[in-house]
Amino acid sequence: MNTDAVHIEKKQKVAWGITGCGDRLEETIEEMNKVKERYEKHVDIRVYLSKSGEQVIKWYRLYNRLEKYFGKIYVEVGPNSPFLAGNLQTGKFKFLLIAPATSNTVAKVAVGVCDTLLCNSAIMALKANVPVFVMPSDLQEGTVNTQLPGGGNLRLRVRKEDAENARKLSTMEGICVLRDPKDIPEIFKKHFK
Repeated sequence: MNTDAVHIEKKQKVAWGITGCGDRLEETIEEMNKVKERYEKHVDIRVYLSKSGEQVIKWYRLYNRLEKYFGKIYVEVGPNSPFLAGNLQTGKFKFLLIAPATSNTVAKVAVGVCDTLLCNSAIMALKANVPVFVMPSDLQEGTVNTQLPGGGNLRLRVRKEDAENARKLSTMEGICVLRDPKDIPEIFKKHFK
C-alpha cells in the first residue's frame, strides 16, 4: 500500500455577477472564458445573473454560450436568493466581480442600496472585507458607442450623475473599478499566482 499522501487542491470560488448591461458584454464573456481556461485547475467561476442580466444575455443571444463556458448559471430570485451574499460573507468566495455593471447597479452600490442580488452581495462582501471588482458601463461623461444584438451600433449619452457614481465607487474601500474587460485577467493573476 502506498503511504504517500495525495494532495488534492480544492478550487477556490469566484463569483461573477452580470447585470442588465449590454455594453462590452460579449467581450467580457470571452475574456472570462480565457481566464477560466487559464485558471481552471485552481478556480471555480460561478456566474450570477441579475433579473435584468438574464433578460439582456438572452436578448444578445449569449445565454447558450455562457452556459457552455461556465455550466450552471444562477439567476436572481430576490436580493438574498440565491444565497450569494451569505456565501461571500462566510468566505466561500475569494472575490466578487460585477462586469459589466449598469449605472443602476453602480448607483445603488455607491449609496448602499441592497435591493437586488448583486447590489446586496456587493455591500455584504464589503462588510466582510471580501474584495469587490466592478466594471461600470458609464465611466466618463460624454457620448459612447455600444453594439446592439445583431451588430448594429447605438450612440448613448453618459450622464454626469452616472459618471460621478462610478467615480464614487472608485474611492470606496474594498472596491476596485475596472475600465475594460481586458483588465479582468490582472485580477486573477493577482489572486491566483
